Amino acid sequence: MKKIEIKDFKITTSIDISKQSTVYNLEADEETTEKELRKVRKKLGKLQDTMYAHGKYAVLVCLQGMDTSGKDSLIREVFKDFNARGVEVQSFKVPTELELKHDYLWRHYLKLPARGKFGVHNRTHYENVLVTRVHPNYILGENIPTVTSVEDVNEAFWDKRFEQINNFEKHLADNGTLIFKFFMNLSKDEQKNRLLRRLDKKEKNWKFSAGDLKERRLWDKYQECYEDAINRTSKTHAPWFNIPADDKPTARYIVAKILYDTLKEYTDIQEPELDDKTKANLELYKQELNNE
Repeated sequence: MKKIEIKDFKITTSIDISKQSTVYNLEADEETTEKELRKVRKKLGKLQDTMYAHGKYAVLVCLQGMDTSGKDSLIREVFKDFNARGVEVQSFKVPTELELKHDYLWRHYLKLPARGKFGVHNRTHYENVLVTRVHPNYILGENIPTVTSVEDVNEAFWDKRFEQINNFEKHLADNGTLIFKFFMNLSKDEQKNRLLRRLDKKEKNWKFSAGDLKERRLWDKYQECYEDAINRTSKTHAPWFNIPADDKPTARYIVAKILYDTLKEYTDIQEPELDDKTKANLELYKQELNNE
């Protein structure tokens, strides 16, 4: 099986999204890939237990991608061996009436992981520079004092919003949150195949919405917005990773490996040691229990 190198997926320079691969050959069959994923996710689960005891880092996993890119199933398979108390999954839909009464980052602040935990965000604060950029009229619903018409949602507006997002992530990183941003890079042909499967299989019909086709017609615009967002916000403290997503088992394994191989380099993440008094009296405590 081909060895995963983080540098092959991390975006460190400006990219042309059309040249980012949507496929990756692991040189392994699906059964082998899933077997290796099971090994890695068990290691991740143990590492999270240690991180919980250590209590100084939180991990924020951001998943972005077009409809059908496999975000839901990735979350299910990659985090399956975590203690349920150690991982919190959030899915951000259309903002509620209450959320629209606050700034656009408010609802994301509320769902950030505590130190010692993983927070997985299925769609993220980047929806505010992706969907809203494709549909700038959505910004009017935020009731921003300086925005009274779509004409006010100009390049200067987006420049400011990207600056705010970069500042938001820098603040999180400076205070102990380790940020991973995964772009689930799906090809247009594969999205077509997955949408057709939703229509063909009765048990999958519930996932389909006519709106999926409406957004698909805007594919090129979305790709343009993803490229700009990634290029503006892939930073050392909050990097983007291009995850080839045409094959789901491969994508899941790559994400799990990137997470584990990055986090294991934090050698300071260790279970805390007992204080000297407790350590010196361990045998007494054992004796007391055994003598009950």
